Amino acid sequence: MNKYTFRRYAIFFISLFINAFGIVFITKALLGTSPITSVTYVLSMFTPLTMGQWTILLNLLFMLLELPFMTRQYFKESMRMYFLQIPITLFFGWSIDLSMSLLGWLDPSSYPWQIASLAVGCLILATGISLEVKANIALVAGEFFVGAISKRIRKEFGFVKLGFDITLLVAACILSWVFLGGIYGVREGTVVAALAVGPIVHFISPAFNVLDRWITPAAEAVPTVADSKHVVITIAREFGSGGRKLGQMVAEKLGVPCYDKKIIELAAKQSGLTERYISDNEQDMSPIWINNLIFQNYESSLEHSLSSRDALFVAECKVIRNLASRSACVIVGRCADYALKDFQGVKRVFCYATLDSEVQRCIDEYGIPHDKARDEVRRINRARAAHYEHYTGKKWREMHNYDLVVNTATTSIDDACSLISSLAR
Repeated sequence: MNKYTFRRYAIFFISLFINAFGIVFITKALLGTSPITSVTYVLSMFTPLTMGQWTILLNLLFMLLELPFMTRQYFKESMRMYFLQIPITLFFGWSIDLSMSLLGWLDPSSYPWQIASLAVGCLILATGISLEVKANIALVAGEFFVGAISKRIRKEFGFVKLGFDITLLVAACILSWVFLGGIYGVREGTVVAALAVGPIVHFISPAFNVLDRWITPAAEAVPTVADSKHVVITIAREFGSGGRKLGQMVAEKLGVPCYDKKIIELAAKQSGLTERYISDNEQDMSPIWINNLIFQNYESSLEHSLSSRDALFVAECKVIRNLASRSACVIVGRCADYALKDFQGVKRVFCYATLDSEVQRCIDEYGIPHDKARDEVRRINRARAAHYEHYTGKKWREMHNYDLVVNTATTSIDDACSLISSLAR
């Protein structure tokens, strides 16, 4: 184990204790507990075992339930991570009981104080989760269990995680109703914790980027190319404007590579997704924490922090940054101007045309039936605009975002190629 791996483990176990402390703080607010500990909290109410002890037992049960969902190959590949759950589970359970002891004084007597305690607990829990993601070295049993299920049934991690949390909440309610005669441990605070912690994590996580150099060897840093001397041309384009053909022509004229569909192949390797999936979904993604994953100088685990579609976007952006760091090139589409926003030497081009011109090109060059071409142009351009605007926070067709804007309805592709080549030189 090198010093960087050791430091990641140190941060991970610190994050586990902070998570436990935050969960207990939320629980002590007396407005319910977090979804992941709802069952163990209820069980501790009517049994001699503590919340931490039940946490250990439940997580060990998760480990046993993981096995039927794991193929032999998956188990072999994940053996270290699988058995690492044992010390993680023991430490986490111990941390919960220790936190219960440390916070024995916390007993908010009024509803406003309960709300304040809940807010503080959510902030503490979000801090621990941010550190856990930053460490990126291991998984707690609950996350590993969800990951094993999602792999077996081939569903999104986030979708399975939602079902998992709901199942725990339902189980906690049933146990509480049967053994305690009412619903205890699941209240408005449970809902607040479930909804509030994620956004807080997204907000505070960039503050922990100061740890990057401490936990990541310099050789693994993601290139920034702030000092690159070569020129990179990005071409954003409306569907039917001829932007792809224009990019290929510019690359040929300048004698540099053109990256378009090649990015799909490279992103598939980076994210573990299939090329077919990427082609079908790269412009239809859900909102999530993205900037921090793309621009920070370490490799975040995409699998358990993002949906596949979001993992795809991050993977494509990192591929684009790596390609641009190596040599001059032309990159068509895929928000390349955004992915390279901190790079010097980037020339940003936007290619568009009138609707009639785009429709005609789709019919003549792309082979789209005449009766479907207009609707297809509108549909794809809406998808591209929504995709770009969502992730960048900028308007896709805002001319001020680009160095050169070309209307291929009034400017030929050859003339546009000459313009862009001159801009590059």
